This record gives sequence, structure tokens and C-alpha cells, in this order.
Amino acid sequence: MWLVLCSRPENVSIFLEMDSLFGPDSRLVYKHYATLYFVLVFDGSENELAMLDLIQAALFLYLLILAFVVLVETLDKCFSNVCELDIVLNYSKMHTVLDEIVFGDQVLETSSTEVIKAVEDLLSLSFVENKQINLRGLCRLEAASNAISLVPKSVSGWRGR
Repeated sequence: MWLVLCSRPENVSIFLEMDSLFGPDSRLVYKHYATLYFVLVFDGSENELAMLDLIQAALFLYLLILAFVVLVETLDKCFSNVCELDIVLNYSKMHTVLDEIVFGDQVLETSSTEVIKAVEDLLSLSFVENKQINLRGLCRLEAASNAISLVPKSVSGWRGR
């Protein structure tokens, strides 16, 4: 069966009549994803589109599990033996890691080392930007404080205001 599926071009139907292999009135539906083939064999009483939907749900579940495994591995590397407290206290970092793995119901990255590299790049960029913003703000604050006199030089000068 694998040889039959591998030899089929991409532009043909994913539904096959498989009477010779599985008996009368048997059909096959498959979905090819990367190097995996998800295959369901069913009889004529089943709806072909319902079977395809079942495969797509299984594929989604597979990708969800894969993303969860990558998330756990990445968090474990980020926090060295991650626990619930790490996630609670570093929610933004965990959210950044999750954003690197999954975006819009699609798994973007499945390599935990690539995710860690991207998160470290984002966090270092954020640190540099925040440091520059803080320095600019500090310079403005210092210039503004030099421009105003909060304490009058004499009490009589204060009353005249």
C-alpha cells in the first residue's frame, strides 16, 4: 500500500477504491504531510468526507502534541528543570516561547534549539531597546529637573510667586 501511495502524483484524488486489497466495497482515504501518511480504510457505508475530516482532526492532534512536546522541552531548557512557579513568575517569557512555536493554529517551529535562539534574540533586543528608552527618558528627566527650581532660594521669593 505504501508503494501505491508514494507513487501517486500530488494532483490526483486522495480517495481510492481498494477492493482488490481489502475486499469488496472498501475505500481508502489518505493525507500526506511531510514524510507521514495518514491512512484510513473504510467501507461504502461511511462518508468519504467524514473520513477525511477524521484524518485532519488526527493530524491536528498530532501537531498539537508535537507543539506541546517542543514547548515542554524548550521551557525545560530555558528554566533548567521547569516547574509551575517558573511559568507563573516568567509568564511573558513562556508566552514568547509559545509564540515562537505556534502562531494562528499553525506550528511554526519544532526544534527547541531554534526556538531558544529566537527567544534569546528577542529578549536581548527587548533589553537593549528598554535600556535605550530608559537612558533617553533619564536624560529628558535630568534636563527637565535642571530647568525647574523646586525649592526657592529665599522664603520671601517663595511668597512672591
